[in-house]
Amino acid sequence: MILAITSCSTPDEADRIASALVDERLAACVQIHAARSVYRWAGHIERTDEWTLHIKTREALADAVRDRIAALHSYDLPEFIALRVETASADYAAWIEAETKIDDL
Repeated sequence: MILAITSCSTPDEADRIASALVDERLAACVQIHAARSVYRWAGHIERTDEWTLHIKTREALADAVRDRIAALHSYDLPEFIALRVETASADYAAWIEAETKIDDL
């Protein structure tokens, strides 16, 4: 299991990407959190309100999730970070497996 992370500029975009990932069974669950980001872009320090998506899925789907986010995202360089989940309850891990699919890979 992995926790993948991306950020969006609007709540509508965050909801659209989250819904697509869950609907297409690329993710079992996506949580959307309001965030304030401070980052360097094109030589300037930016401060932006964003919406962070925490995407729960299988490690085998990481590339498909990354590619789907890239296809749906408005940013030139969408964030994509995937972290391996070292510990999770067995029931929760089984639910992630049951709610995602890998047959089309």
